[in-house]
Amino acid sequence: MTQQSPAPVLPAAAPAPFVRIEGVSKRFGTFLAVDDVSLTIAKGEIFGLLGGSGCGKTTLLRMLAGFEEPTEGRIWLDGQDMTGVPPYERPVNMMFQSYALFPHMTVEKNIAYGLKHDPMTDAQRKARVTDMLDLVQLTPFAARKPHQISGGQRQRVALARALARAPKLLLLDEPLAALDKKLREHTQFELTNIQHQTGVTFVVVTHDQEEAMTLSDRIAVMDRGRVRQVGNPTEVYEYPNSRFVAGFIGSITTFEATVTGIDGPLAQLDVPALGGQVLARAIPGLSQGAAVTLALRPEKIVLARDRPDGANVFQGVVQDLGYFGKDSLYRVALPTGQVISVNSVNARRAGENERLAVWEDAVWLSFDPSSAILLKD
Repeated sequence: MTQQSPAPVLPAAAPAPFVRIEGVSKRFGTFLAVDDVSLTIAKGEIFGLLGGSGCGKTTLLRMLAGFEEPTEGRIWLDGQDMTGVPPYERPVNMMFQSYALFPHMTVEKNIAYGLKHDPMTDAQRKARVTDMLDLVQLTPFAARKPHQISGGQRQRVALARALARAPKLLLLDEPLAALDKKLREHTQFELTNIQHQTGVTFVVVTHDQEEAMTLSDRIAVMDRGRVRQVGNPTEVYEYPNSRFVAGFIGSITTFEATVTGIDGPLAQLDVPALGGQVLARAIPGLSQGAAVTLALRPEKIVLARDRPDGANVFQGVVQDLGYFGKDSLYRVALPTGQVISVNSVNARRAGENERLAVWEDAVWLSFDPSSAILLKD
């Protein structure tokens, strides 16, 4: 009897993206607000749309919600083409920046409001509201009105109301903008934990880079209607693909440079503003004589009173000093006139006379070749 060979095991197909935005543009008259944007978002992901005012992020969010229709392109949600589907028929909910709570209603009634037209019994509706109150930890405040609770609690009421109808996709427009800095930092983690518990896909619009990096699994950085880079927070911060992204995410100092040689993983650069040769980790496509941009983040530069060993060492004078408690910012002037910002963590409790350096001190600056960012755009 002839034994048959087992059937080959084929690799599993990659899951289809939960949200697919294909070549979407939006014009208002002659103004192009969104310019040929294509993105995919996975199910259960927190996806951040990050950019400055007027970059098109809110317009893109409104197209996902159905409040605006694309001039060109298509949006797919869970395999369904959203073209022509009105907002009230989409499995989408939106949480607005202002929260839009009803001031005359209690917390419980605000959460229940979106459920009043859903096909469920009063008992089911009440159970759903109870679940939402538990989820956002507001059960003790169910009978209070919005003016009787804090800003962070109002934010959680708005979130509970948005989640009550079990949307497949939740859109959040600057969800933490109304909160003060300390409360905003605390609420970022609360929001992330709630999303992980529910598994609902979130798309978050924000202009706050720290907020985007804390909340998001991936970020799309937008500029003038276009997506400039998509990646997880580490990729976008540590490996920006352009001067725009490098400058928009965090603080950075840039220098014009010329490639003078390539030795394995390292590129040797002539950097006039630094007054010497620099070693940096090479990027694909470099060639000798090419013009590039060298970018350095303040926290990647080490400041010392004594000259350190190794490459990429430069001397300067402390021109300005800012003390922020957990860290200090030094602005150091080099002999070329270039001023570099350096962040130094205040790891020990220190007095006025125990700082690493003070105004007019001569100091040494150094950085590891792997910390330097090279950009061709």
